[in-house]
Amino acid sequence: MAPIHVIWFKRDLRTADHLPLAASTKRALRDGGRVLPLYIAEPDWWAQPDMSARHWEFVTECLTELRADLAALGAPLVVRTGAAVEVLADLHRRFGIASLASHEETGTAWTYDRDRAVARWARSSGVEWTQYRDTGVIRALGDRNGWARSWDRFMAEPTHPRPKAIGGTDIDPGSLPAAPDLGLASHSCPERQRGGRVAALDALESFLHRRGERYRKEMSSPLSAEASCSRISAHLAWGTLSVREAAQATRCRMSDLRDAPGASGMWQASLRSFLGRLHWHCHFIQKFEDQPSIETASLHPAYSDIRDFDPMRHAAWAEGRTGWPFLDACMRSLQATGWINFRMRAMLMSASSYQLWNHWREPGLHLARLFTDYEPGIHWPQVQMQSGTTGINTARIYNPIKQGIDQDPDGVFIRRWVPELEAVPTVAIHQPWTLSPLEQADLGLDIGSDYPTPIIDHMVAGRDARARIWAVRKGQPYREAADAIQERHGSRRSGLAPSTRARKRRRPAETDQASLDFG
Repeated sequence: MAPIHVIWFKRDLRTADHLPLAASTKRALRDGGRVLPLYIAEPDWWAQPDMSARHWEFVTECLTELRADLAALGAPLVVRTGAAVEVLADLHRRFGIASLASHEETGTAWTYDRDRAVARWARSSGVEWTQYRDTGVIRALGDRNGWARSWDRFMAEPTHPRPKAIGGTDIDPGSLPAAPDLGLASHSCPERQRGGRVAALDALESFLHRRGERYRKEMSSPLSAEASCSRISAHLAWGTLSVREAAQATRCRMSDLRDAPGASGMWQASLRSFLGRLHWHCHFIQKFEDQPSIETASLHPAYSDIRDFDPMRHAAWAEGRTGWPFLDACMRSLQATGWINFRMRAMLMSASSYQLWNHWREPGLHLARLFTDYEPGIHWPQVQMQSGTTGINTARIYNPIKQGIDQDPDGVFIRRWVPELEAVPTVAIHQPWTLSPLEQADLGLDIGSDYPTPIIDHMVAGRDARARIWAVRKGQPYREAADAIQERHGSRRSGLAPSTRARKRRRPAETDQASLDFG
């Protein structure tokens, strides 16, 4: 029987710049083997509190396109539903697996545990499992020094070409499960981005050549960001596009613009800013790779128990009925589209953690379920950063009313997503509770009934939160812990240095992914 080489697709749903696919195809050519591209729909993973049906619907579109792409190469995607170890063991028992290849995955505690179980099974079954680097993230990183240069080198390496043909198997490819088959409740997202490689390339091309000129100036407001931002985040999160492909395409476009007569300087500034965002994409995932506990535990221990959790305040925030029109508009937009620009994400999380003084974990899970582009390695460090629990970042407390005035001065975004306020004049759109009873009656509006009054006085709550946060930041023990966090996770490009003496090179801690025994 010809050896079977399995490529396990996870969050890398493409055939281009896919080293596990390229390497396994070459290996099969050498030993006369066959290639089995595999995707495992894992019900236990999809049952996790950060996952939702909108994620699976996007992934289904990606898998449908990937299956067609692989079939054209000669090896249709095989889909199985179940636990990864059980699926792999069944395939090995029936057909014999000579090798298993996948990309490294920086995921949640659940996926870490799953991969540990697969590693144990592979060793006990005599199956060689090779994991390949996919991004600028470095597994078992001992020291942040030099990380930025490593990122630059990795992004400059040639992309791995899509195989011209693959010798596949005649194994039944199976069917893609529907969301209910995975236990996923309906999670309506009527204006969600479409998944798949074609959509990814279209988004990147239109951004680099048409939409992105004003990216740097227009990324902050939800009015302009929808068109001016790249919109490739979901494709990076689910791997229909690699970070390296995006970085190289951006550098190529910048080079072309330098030689183009009459090209505006705004293009170069915007694309430099975008390239920086790709760098930060991997920077935050590297934090999560090094310390997965960021998902559940406050990065600086001094902030572990300072917040409460009020279910009523959380529900008002999560449903877009806080009485702060711009914030509610942002939450409702996110519910309907699966995306909102970064500044508004920061404001949503900041308001939950500061003004509403709720612990960050449940709000973080709510946002994770809403973001089509949910990337755990970015999401959880950002949740903590916007909640002020890292110990190394400034406490940024967004004023939800001022943000609306700054980013949506005429209330266009508010009126789109909070139609209850459609008739409110611009002068009062950001603070409709200031309308007199007579003015409300003239508008056919009752603040408190048709639209809620503010859940809390945001100015008072913001001042109280700032005082609470800064009260913790005192004393040598706090500073020493913050210095250790900066040494471990801080960007060397930030210019921030610990106040204490430089520490020796850190050995991988038992809490980082290096300890997960993937050998």
